[in-house]
Amino acid sequence: MIFVHFMSHQSRINDALYKIHQDIASPLPAKQLADIACYSEQHFHRVFKQVVGQSVHQYIRQCRLEYAGNQLMFDVRCPVIEIANKSGFTSLSSFSRAFKEQYDLSPGQWRLKSSMNQDRPYLQNPEIKAAYERLKGKGLPKPRIKELPEYHVAYIRHQGYGRSISKSWRGLQSWCLKEGRSFEYQFGLHHSNPSCVPLDECRYVACVQIDKPILKRGHVNSLTIPKGLHVVFRLTGQYGELLPQLSKIYEHWLPKSGYKMMSTPSVVRYIKNQFMEDDESFVLDFCLPIGFY
Repeated sequence: MIFVHFMSHQSRINDALYKIHQDIASPLPAKQLADIACYSEQHFHRVFKQVVGQSVHQYIRQCRLEYAGNQLMFDVRCPVIEIANKSGFTSLSSFSRAFKEQYDLSPGQWRLKSSMNQDRPYLQNPEIKAAYERLKGKGLPKPRIKELPEYHVAYIRHQGYGRSISKSWRGLQSWCLKEGRSFEYQFGLHHSNPSCVPLDECRYVACVQIDKPILKRGHVNSLTIPKGLHVVFRLTGQYGELLPQLSKIYEHWLPKSGYKMMSTPSVVRYIKNQFMEDDESFVLDFCLPIGFY
């Protein structure tokens, strides 16, 4: 009974999380989020922290600062004040203060350090560091610029980029079997950039395309992956070799591309899902949301 009750809370909090990630820069008052989750505001604060592990204010602030950190790294043409505004901060001073509290660096220092490719958190992982060295001389495949349609998906959220993601995929597969739904079209949403967020704090969403609404929600919920312009890279490899390839896209291709990264999550379309394969190999399309300057 306690587990079922928690799943009910998780489902409703997921609705609030979906709203937050639709546009991280928009005003996100707790009252509005509480209404979406169908709680009183006071109860919403308690339940959000119980489910997410942070207060709603802390979560939104962290998401905004992660987004700002990405923009400072990869959008070198954009003034800091503009990045602050696009990240949901109303003043440069409040943004600079919050940013330094989070990263121990001013926005300008962060941008300079990032341009020198120093101290990537994922390189603390020996397996990924070895893969990074192994793929150092390998170039990227030719990218394609595509307008992706929207996708209606069932999903399970997961925190951490690592083998533990397989638990969410197994859970989603079991749900599909129980519901009599197809497990064929699989997607992953990458909310975090491991170049500036520790691997165990990165936010990931395992998704499978659905053709009819979910009537009874619990640990599995539904959302719409928004349509939009994306650059698409077909990537292949073994477990541990994805992040080094993403690093090349974010840190080398993007700054020279003439495009800017948008605020919606990057989308992975799996042809072969490393989290479901015995040999941990992958074939996937990595779809980075982009826009014009």
